[in-house]
Amino acid sequence: MKSIEDLGDLQGKRVVIRCDLNVPLDGETITDDGRIRASLPTLNALRDAGAKVVVLAHLGRPKGQVNPKYSLAPAAKRMSELLGVEVKLAEDVVGPSAEALVAGMSDGDVVMLENVRYEPGEESKVEAERQALADKYAAFGDVFVSDGFGVVHRKQASVYDLAKKLPNAAGKLVYNEMQVMKQLTEDPARPYVVVLGGSKVADKLGVIDNLLQLADVLVVGGGMAYTFLKAQGYEVGSSLLDAENIETCKKYVEQAEAAGKKILVPVDTVVSPSFPSGDGPFEKTVVDSDKIPSDQMGLDIGPKTAALYAEAIKGAKTVFWNGPMGVFEVADFADGTRAIADALTQVDGLSVVGGGDSASAVRNLGFSDDQFGHISTGGGASLEYLEGKVLPGIDVLG
Repeated sequence: MKSIEDLGDLQGKRVVIRCDLNVPLDGETITDDGRIRASLPTLNALRDAGAKVVVLAHLGRPKGQVNPKYSLAPAAKRMSELLGVEVKLAEDVVGPSAEALVAGMSDGDVVMLENVRYEPGEESKVEAERQALADKYAAFGDVFVSDGFGVVHRKQASVYDLAKKLPNAAGKLVYNEMQVMKQLTEDPARPYVVVLGGSKVADKLGVIDNLLQLADVLVVGGGMAYTFLKAQGYEVGSSLLDAENIETCKKYVEQAEAAGKKILVPVDTVVSPSFPSGDGPFEKTVVDSDKIPSDQMGLDIGPKTAALYAEAIKGAKTVFWNGPMGVFEVADFADGTRAIADALTQVDGLSVVGGGDSASAVRNLGFSDDQFGHISTGGGASLEYLEGKVLPGIDVLG
């Protein structure tokens, strides 16, 4: 996999770069600009080299339709502020506005095309449709740089097909992400602890299958924990339950025991009569995990579990974490996720926050990026790589 340093002299060349600017919005206000910040090292390097930089990115799921709700305008505005240079946003993706802006670029300029997912060909399952759109992207550039790690697991026109059309390289973000992923999968320093949260076991089956071979300890939290508790025969009340995978969870526990590994599940749980809505404060109780009332739901790991998990994490040399421990968006149910984040900051080794909700959680809870070894910008891509899957957007790079 080539880096941008392998592309040679970029002075005056047009570089089409795929970034991941899929930031969370509250109206038009960006609530977490981490992905934009993560794109800056590559963008600055390209500008310093005298390149004309054409940014491709997406926001949300407009499903091939132009929808102002998903405009990249907030991302272009924030990128302008962070770069200290105007990032001009085209009114379309591959139409007259995009063509005019790209044609008028000077060395060091940055132009952003509108949301690539406005184009039906971007996510098409028909290769010819993606190729046709990729040809239009390629007409804007001399070289292609892949720097959107959050989309490299997608076979999409701006991620996969475009890379076949132009000389290509990985941007600094993608290159660094892949180095970290290799550290997690190729002879990781031990003890190796994997922390998995989030809602459903089904979302993490492939990861658990693969990481039970690699990791020493698997720590389970979030909504998926209740399926593991149910597998032990416990009452889980109205907690989130992936009923189809109860037997699978039993097998995972047996498999871990046979291999001399540990799967840690919550020993106590924060429960409430209903899912929180409104401003709160909310009724909540801490109970042992084998005593969850039938009319209550678990919304966070309890303090004993938080301490148990933190101890396992702090004693590790490699930690990968993906998925919150509870409903962290609500302060009353954020303590478990905060405890995991705090423990990761104390790891004497490699600590990796695996993108998605976990990355948003640590920032929203007041942690800074530099307190962790690495915060991934791609939750889905990270998980698929850890499952052992081939990432099309990486595989295609020369």
